[in-house]
Amino acid sequence: MPRLRSAGILMYRRTVAVEVLLAHPGGPFWRGKDLGAWSIPKGVCDATEAPEAAAVREFEEELGVRPVGSLLPLGDAVQAGGKVVTAFALEGELDCSQIRSNEFEIEWPPKSGRRASFPEVDRAEWFALDIARDKIVRGQAVFLDRLAAALVPDPR
Repeated sequence: MPRLRSAGILMYRRTVAVEVLLAHPGGPFWRGKDLGAWSIPKGVCDATEAPEAAAVREFEEELGVRPVGSLLPLGDAVQAGGKVVTAFALEGELDCSQIRSNEFEIEWPPKSGRRASFPEVDRAEWFALDIARDKIVRGQAVFLDRLAAALVPDPR
């Protein structure tokens, strides 16, 4: 059985230091969780969809803003559950107070028979790389390292 593949965009900006945009998942399971709970905006690739297209679509669905610019490939990472995440970096700017996420519906509370809607992303924030390392889910931390390496000037 082929592995599930997701794709996402790690947006970054250069202020005093490099900062990255991370998204906090919405819904009752993530309420109150912080360290190791944040993610790059990402989602499942459709069967015939290129990872770049999926990353752009998911960013827009989860944050309400269509990303514009050249995507820098950051490669793949296998998550704890076996899902493969393909990430791209994009330099940009986003006002976190303006995000508008799509929603998902689940039975909540469990076994209640009631359905409730929650945003896929309840908030997004900019973090310096060292802080982002503590915030991001463990399986995605490699993307921070790859971004940092890609931004180091070539000494040649």
